Amino acid sequence: MKKFIIYSISFFFSAFIYAQEKEATIEKDTTQLQEVILIGQRKLSKYRQEKTLSSIDDYLEKSNKITMIKRGNYAWEPTMNNMSSERLNVTIDGMQIFGACTDKMDPITSYVDVSNLEKVTVGSGQEGTEHGHAIGGGIDLKLPQSKYYGNGFKSSVDLGYETNGNYRTAGLDVAYSGNKVYINVDGIYRKSDNYDAGNSKEVLYSQFEKYNVSLQGGYKISNNHSLDANLIYDKASDVGYPALPMDVSLAEALISSVTHIYKNDSTFVKSWESKVYFNTITHIMDDSKRPNVPIRMDMPGWSDTYGFYSKVNLQENKHNLSFNLNGFYNRSLAEMTMYPNDPNQLAMFMYTWPDIRTLYSGIYAKDALSISANETITISTRLGFHNNTIGDQVGLESLQIFYPELTDSKDRFLKSFAADYQLKTKKYDASFGVGYGERAPSVSEGYGFFLFNSFDNYDYIGNPTMNNEKALEANAKANYYINRFKIGVEASYFYIMDYIIGEIDPTLSAMTIGANGVRVYSALDNATIFDVFVNSSYEITETLSVNGTVGYNYGSGSNGENLPLIKPFSYVAEMAYYTAAFNASIQLEGNGNQSRYSSYYGEDNTAAYAILNLNLGNIIYLKNNKMILKYGVENILDANYSTYADWNNIPRQGRNFYANVSYVF
Repeated sequence: MKKFIIYSISFFFSAFIYAQEKEATIEKDTTQLQEVILIGQRKLSKYRQEKTLSSIDDYLEKSNKITMIKRGNYAWEPTMNNMSSERLNVTIDGMQIFGACTDKMDPITSYVDVSNLEKVTVGSGQEGTEHGHAIGGGIDLKLPQSKYYGNGFKSSVDLGYETNGNYRTAGLDVAYSGNKVYINVDGIYRKSDNYDAGNSKEVLYSQFEKYNVSLQGGYKISNNHSLDANLIYDKASDVGYPALPMDVSLAEALISSVTHIYKNDSTFVKSWESKVYFNTITHIMDDSKRPNVPIRMDMPGWSDTYGFYSKVNLQENKHNLSFNLNGFYNRSLAEMTMYPNDPNQLAMFMYTWPDIRTLYSGIYAKDALSISANETITISTRLGFHNNTIGDQVGLESLQIFYPELTDSKDRFLKSFAADYQLKTKKYDASFGVGYGERAPSVSEGYGFFLFNSFDNYDYIGNPTMNNEKALEANAKANYYINRFKIGVEASYFYIMDYIIGEIDPTLSAMTIGANGVRVYSALDNATIFDVFVNSSYEITETLSVNGTVGYNYGSGSNGENLPLIKPFSYVAEMAYYTAAFNASIQLEGNGNQSRYSSYYGEDNTAAYAILNLNLGNIIYLKNNKMILKYGVENILDANYSTYADWNNIPRQGRNFYANVSYVF
């Protein structure tokens, strides 16, 4: 009945828009809080991202707020504000998608490619809750909108090669644009052998192979109404994870959606977008290519999600209003079968995710009020109902060993609020915001059953009785402009209550051979996370510029321990030259020594490092066509190094020469 009511409201929103023709005032510009990362695959960008065929992981890592946790050469896990994926809301074009791997080998970002995307919006803290509840923020991977240009067929071919790992990339894009119909088909293929760290040291089990195909179609019903349909199929195989004891034989996703879009600048309702979607993920871990393992294991996982959203943008006088009603139903199931090396012993089986069903429905509202030509106050809130149900009786009984009073269903009510003040003039801009947010425990935190974490070498058991995690936050940002010089500072502070983290239970015995023991998810009274970044740039001439960023981060729990995976002092400096047809840049990036590491949670001291990169690019025009070349060398000095975000200190790539070619015709 709940799902029927939610879908009825959504379709009512969509139907209402056909009758909405109320006159409204002229749209006013408002300061956008989200950071936007452009994925212009076939553009010669001035942005620090230099390879047109980079993975989405490379694009995301250029953001100050985002760091990627690396367990190998593929499928890096995004973190924001020093918080990992449990505390983030990562969506693809507003669609909720949940990985199927208990070891987080398949973050949501691994199931799309740059060929699918147009841009990424990054909302820090409660700024990122438009599509769901989060503590650290939200990342929305935006698909391209249908383009009714009426210019017929366009296509492009992409080729890329990198010396380190013998990494090959090939892509093809074909699009037809008419006045009423738009169709786009694209595909991309990536394959890499084992890469080499500095000093030509091969990193075993770092290979991967992946292809991604997407189909997008649009039909323009009228000047204001259109329908979009999207289908993405992504498959990765033979994926090695050198930082983990297991690899992946298959990571496969099918992502589909149908969207109705309304746009009208002359009415009270400026835009209304309603989407229904479905996605399914299959993920299979195995250790068949690892020598001398204590016990062979197969660990498949599945995740299916059905969902919808209906979001509307309204403008009335000085108010810019946004509403988003959304809901989803997810089923997550994972299992493990252990095959002893002794053929006389029986295989062992258990559910690591015991068929967890999650039902969520919520509403988001935001009002950006222009109080003057230069000032805006933004207030937002999200309210949501969240239910978990254990679908497998065996899995329920397994968890009842630790929680005898546990029932098969748990309801939660989630709340978030945020307020922000923004001031913008020709010489400077500034903003200050506060917020409060809540999140439910993730499937692993609530219901995981003996999940091995190779980072600290402990088995983990979920705790479905935990309270919602809650956070108070404050953030500030300011930029000052004088002639061709710009300097800016941004900072955020989080005070997190009922901070969910694993704590050692000495009364329990580990299931994984060689593990140090068992941690049970529980909640610290509180934890504190702080970060600050200073950014500056100077345009020496119209074609030559320099820019730099330095950052500092801090994290501590109420138990007196440093929090794990907190970024140390970091810096990036770049000198760039660019014209309409050529660009070149040299970059220095590095981290300081990670002195505030958390040995209690499995970290060790990571040494400081610095690397140099050189990037070049050309555009060559051939009649009505063009060719885009990107080439350069990364880690010029072939440094052998690891960062704090490299799982179990796996080294990063050594010297790497690369070349990307895109031919657009």
